[in-house]
Amino acid sequence: MYYKGVKECPKCGETELGLGKHSGYAVMQPVNKMSLGSEMEYILCTDCGYIIESYVKKPEKFKGTII
Repeated sequence: MYYKGVKECPKCGETELGLGKHSGYAVMQPVNKMSLGSEMEYILCTDCGYIIESYVKKPEKFKGTII
């Protein structure tokens, strides 16, 4: 499968990739800002488990947190 420009695992070469997420208490929260944060989304290898890329689903919640 093909996700956001990623075609294969850079670690083992597997081409079957999966999409996973953290939610609930495992959200990414902005520093120095009151916010509930955002879920994390991951592109991962379904063979070796390597996390290829990770993203926050709502990046706009982190505007104004530059340190």
